[in-house]
Amino acid sequence: MRTIAIIGASLAGLRSAQALRQQGFDGRLVIVGDEVHLPYDRPPLSKDFLLGKVEAVPLADQEDLDALDAEWRLGVQASGLLSTQEIALSDGTTVAADGVVIATGGVPRTIPGAHVLRTLDDAVKLREAFAHAQSVGVIGAGFIGAEIASSARALGKDVTVVEALPAPLMRVLGAEMGAAVGLLHGDHGSTLMTGVNVDSINVDGGINLADGRKVDADVVVAGIGMRPATDWLAGGPVQVDNGVVCDAGGVTAVRNIVAVGDVANCAGVRAEHWTSATEQAQIATRNLLAGETVATHTHGGYVWSDQYGSRIQFIGRSTRDVRVEDGSIEDRKFVATYRDGENGEDVVGIVAMSNARLFTRLRRNLR
Repeated sequence: MRTIAIIGASLAGLRSAQALRQQGFDGRLVIVGDEVHLPYDRPPLSKDFLLGKVEAVPLADQEDLDALDAEWRLGVQASGLLSTQEIALSDGTTVAADGVVIATGGVPRTIPGAHVLRTLDDAVKLREAFAHAQSVGVIGAGFIGAEIASSARALGKDVTVVEALPAPLMRVLGAEMGAAVGLLHGDHGSTLMTGVNVDSINVDGGINLADGRKVDADVVVAGIGMRPATDWLAGGPVQVDNGVVCDAGGVTAVRNIVAVGDVANCAGVRAEHWTSATEQAQIATRNLLAGETVATHTHGGYVWSDQYGSRIQFIGRSTRDVRVEDGSIEDRKFVATYRDGENGEDVVGIVAMSNARLFTRLRRNLR
């Protein structure tokens, strides 16, 4: 291959570029990103950035970027995959490439009138809004919603979190552990409302709930998930179904096109995790250079979240059989395992709150 185009200039795109160079690719490398910014770390946006402790955190210093010897096309979107070797861009130009890495990530789901937090520009707007607010309403008690609520509370705002499910993080951690993590909201003075849907956002602020109640809020933030950024691929040569359809090695049905990160539906699994994006980049680029799937990625499902001064860590999958192995929920410091198998002998998942050492030790033995 003489030219490889990477569509997406965030974590997955940058790690793919680095992996290609590490694996010996010395041809032309074109990186297309819809933001004007060079790659930055997203996790701090909902935490230290909102608190004003840091500005944008680069994912690579200038020396590392120079070593890539890449052609950066920033502030421009991919608008179509014209063929297996040509990408149309929003500025009217095209990029011809022998290989393509799709790393376009996701688009946040929105509610009219509510802020979202996905990009650096989103974070700048939200930080400015927080500066003039006394009360904040957060829709969605998932990881991003909880982190935003935590930051708003640390800034002294009155915070209300509205969650449609019976417990926060229920889809990831299950009902019992989701409820346990959700206790942090009340511990730190935030109001958590579960099992209630949102009807609309007031024009002059606040949230109208489906049951007729209203939540006062000067600023409303929606943390209700995202969808894979695949609109630009419609009608093109790769299959799209809840992301870019590819095998466990990130390879699509078109062998010179691979997908990584939030946008990749690898063997039926689409993982919206920082670690997955990094790991997938190594595997998918190796397969791209080989011209076939010579390596596969096993989805570990590791995710972490900092909320109200506590670190939540999770890996694997949740089940109904969950057991606290150390510490206690009451102390807000524990490690619990999720079990499977005939007698619950198989540990298939681990969740921890403020107990990183034991989590790491148990993680080594996870099947």
